[in-house]
Amino acid sequence: MRDREHTIQNNNAFGIQEEIETKILTDSPEDIAVAGEILKGGGLVAFPTETVYGLGADAMDLLAVSKIYRAKGRPSDNPMIVHIAEKEWLKDLALEITPDMEKLMDAFWPGPMTMVVKRQPNIPDVTTGGLDTVGIRFPSNPVARALIKAAGCPVAAPSANLSGKPSPTTSDHVIKDLKGRVDAIIKSGDCLHGIESTVIDMTGVIPMILRPGVITQSMLSDVLGKKVKLDPALNARLGENYQPRSPGMKYKHYAPQAEMKIYAGERPKVEAAINQEKNALEKEGKRVKVIVFDNEVEAARDLFALLRAADDEGVDVILAASMPEVGLGFSVMNRMLKSAGYNVTYV
Repeated sequence: MRDREHTIQNNNAFGIQEEIETKILTDSPEDIAVAGEILKGGGLVAFPTETVYGLGADAMDLLAVSKIYRAKGRPSDNPMIVHIAEKEWLKDLALEITPDMEKLMDAFWPGPMTMVVKRQPNIPDVTTGGLDTVGIRFPSNPVARALIKAAGCPVAAPSANLSGKPSPTTSDHVIKDLKGRVDAIIKSGDCLHGIESTVIDMTGVIPMILRPGVITQSMLSDVLGKKVKLDPALNARLGENYQPRSPGMKYKHYAPQAEMKIYAGERPKVEAAINQEKNALEKEGKRVKVIVFDNEVEAARDLFALLRAADDEGVDVILAASMPEVGLGFSVMNRMLKSAGYNVTYV
């Protein structure tokens, strides 16, 4: 049964105030159909994917996509990822489909991989952050795919959180951030992977990862039969004039309210340093949360949820152990470093 939530003021693209309600929907076929109609009508719907929850709008509707920026408080030069429900939809969005793109689609779609491609001119600039490229993804989550089919259009969807906060991996995270800011939220299960999709730029001679994810550099290289590079910006602090080519590249991301410190080095030394710092901080009366993962899959799935839990608990300082920056561990560390503002102590 759907639950109509409270009404608030919502800004549209022109700054006009409009009262809207947030509907909390289930992932039943009937409610997915309702959500599809909302998207068709230019509204915003938050929905689950296998990576994180997304906040969707009709990717071809300038005004609808503009509402996402306002709902999230998102910078307007931060490009969106466009989600499709069938591989065949790509031809209406990309200028060309190369043999390498075909290889990646066959291997990883549907799934947590976004390809950046040269875009068709019919895609609004607001969807692409003003770029001549667009990121396309074909999600594997059945609720996401059913919603896109119900809407009958490509769906632009960044993560369904307030800009800068840890990405949402449960529907409760979304409700806390966006209730009253969007037209509907589909309340479904927790996300499988817990970090956003791998973004690979296919517009150059050498494919390049703009955002690491569950699909790793070695997996992509193996399928393509050639080296895939990592964008140098992945491990760099970027200036205000930098034009991001993918979500998550430029602006502060994934940040908890608490100060976050990462300890890097041999695990015994790291754990000893964390325990020493924890004891010192608690003697000062501060609330401390320690994050230490045993494996990279657990880390990817649980990192954002733990950062949000720290906010809910009123933690003052988060002390986290680094992971080896190999494979999925590299993707997790990408998020941890941004969460901590690159505050790393080497022991």
